[in-house]
Amino acid sequence: MAMSLSPKYTQDVSLDNFSREQFLVIALEAAKKLNWNIGNISETGFVAYTKFSAKSWSEAIELTIENREARLKSECTGNQVVDWGKNKENIENLLSTVNEIKNDFTPQMLAQRYEELQPALTGTSPAGGPPPVTKTNFAGFLSFFKPTKGYFITPILIDLNIVIFLLMIASGVNILVPDSGSLISWGANFRPITLSGEWWRLVTSCFIHIGIFHLFMNLYALLYIGLLLEPLLGTTRFAAAYLLTGIAASVTSLWWHDLTVSAGASGAIFGLYGVFLALLTTNHIEKSARKAFLTSIGVFVGYNLLNGLKGGIDNAAHIGGLISGLLIGYAYFPGLKHTGNKNQEYKTTGILAVLVLSVSFYIYKKLPNDIGNYDAKMKTFVLRETAALGIYSLPQHTPKNKLLLQIKDSGIYYWQENIKLINELEQLKLPDAIHDRNKKLLDYCALRIKSYQFIYKAVDQDTDRYKDSIDYYNQRIETIINELKGP
Repeated sequence: MAMSLSPKYTQDVSLDNFSREQFLVIALEAAKKLNWNIGNISETGFVAYTKFSAKSWSEAIELTIENREARLKSECTGNQVVDWGKNKENIENLLSTVNEIKNDFTPQMLAQRYEELQPALTGTSPAGGPPPVTKTNFAGFLSFFKPTKGYFITPILIDLNIVIFLLMIASGVNILVPDSGSLISWGANFRPITLSGEWWRLVTSCFIHIGIFHLFMNLYALLYIGLLLEPLLGTTRFAAAYLLTGIAASVTSLWWHDLTVSAGASGAIFGLYGVFLALLTTNHIEKSARKAFLTSIGVFVGYNLLNGLKGGIDNAAHIGGLISGLLIGYAYFPGLKHTGNKNQEYKTTGILAVLVLSVSFYIYKKLPNDIGNYDAKMKTFVLRETAALGIYSLPQHTPKNKLLLQIKDSGIYYWQENIKLINELEQLKLPDAIHDRNKKLLDYCALRIKSYQFIYKAVDQDTDRYKDSIDYYNQRIETIINELKGP
């Protein structure tokens, strides 16, 4: 059973007493009367596009005449799942209009009209002329995941995203709502970590998804744009566009967000939509197809960008991917006129790769990483704290002089150094919650110093007179520790 990504409707009709040429002319006149945009016309058929409206996306209607039958197919140009009967209605309207006007033409009139069509004919099939924008039909569901000629990189990307997601689930990651820690451990993009040397997250984050619904929506969009764009670009350009726009999207997300965990293929997918939109503004694609797809793709992109304003969606990555995709699409255009010139294809792709990677590297190096620096410095804080608390693990019969030295040089000293460290960290651009935490850490260190000073006196004077003061400060220390731990 054949399958298709977008809703469609197909019907075969007899030519009756009309010749192939006569039926072609009548069907064309019917399409014009329905106010459809006529695309490529050949000796055996044509492609037309309905108008985009608020009620429905545009549909592509293809007529193919073979022997004594005409096959009519209407297919949605957008990536909607249901057409609500619009495709069937298109075919019924075309046939109804054909029956309505067929008696208005004499054989002589039909012959004259066909003669007038000769300069517009593109060849022996309606797919001639500028590259067509059509979606492949599949022999079965599994065909969506199998690389074939003209559809090679898309299924590989789909399969890779699915396999990675299954591995995540097998490792215990929540299938519906993965937590941030799980996403980061699998390679999500997170500014404090990515900017701390883990640059590879700019790429791996394009293959990590935040739950099965996120995966499904992204792969559906990838499948749709892949079917349209990969045949136009070829495998090399298409693969490069996905990776380069994905990296650009990740860098944009880093630039915009301080503490957002970003993951998903949507940045790269928006990049592919950007490439397609760029080509739709050129003459590389047949004019009527450009109008239909430019509107439907434009509405899809606009809707998703507006939807991203609601929160919880990394719109920065979407915009970064889209803009980089537009630029790459225009850069590809000159080379697409000479499809057989592989050297030019590789040269253009190589230059784009160097350009995108260079700009991304520059931004990556220039972005401030205050939170990453804070985390690194806090490791020093913990080491000093451990050293300062070492006085509590000294043997019971430690000599007095050594104990006093430890309290002063390894205790009070390290608490004072940690106060200096926290004051330095306060100069960084940090979230309010971290600044509040820093204030508590300063109080914590100051209380530790007070406690150690009384401990020093108690040991030096060999007395218990400071016990109440030590207990008082230790209680306050315990309170702050509990506050720092949180609920």
